[in-house]
Amino acid sequence: MAFAIKAEVKDPRAQTFSFAAQKTMYGGKHVAEGDTIFVFASENEGGQGLIARGVVTLSEAIPRRPDLERQTPRVSISVRHTASAARRLGRDELKRFKDWKDGRPETELNFKFYRQATNKIVGISDETAAFLDEFF
Repeated sequence: MAFAIKAEVKDPRAQTFSFAAQKTMYGGKHVAEGDTIFVFASENEGGQGLIARGVVTLSEAIPRRPDLERQTPRVSISVRHTASAARRLGRDELKRFKDWKDGRPETELNFKFYRQATNKIVGISDETAAFLDEFF
């Protein structure tokens, strides 16, 4: 399974990215060392969407807090940057894909990343991973 993360990225050209205590949804809590991950620089923090493909080099689950009844699982990860995106893909390009049941990779990304504006790590389908590979 491949993953994608939408988060604040301070240096899109960095050789490694570190993301501390990131929310996970849609299977994102299963991210593990060696997994492929696509990095989206969050537009909420001035980013431009898809910027990189990488390999997870460290994945560490954050323990749940016993004082909270409901909480989203969080994971800290490090990513080795393996490729930079050659074409743009972000909120503007994905917002028109709103038929949640059409099975398109663009719709999966729009649903998982932009239906809720929060930054997060998500699991993505093999079809969506293949679609994203076309941007490199």
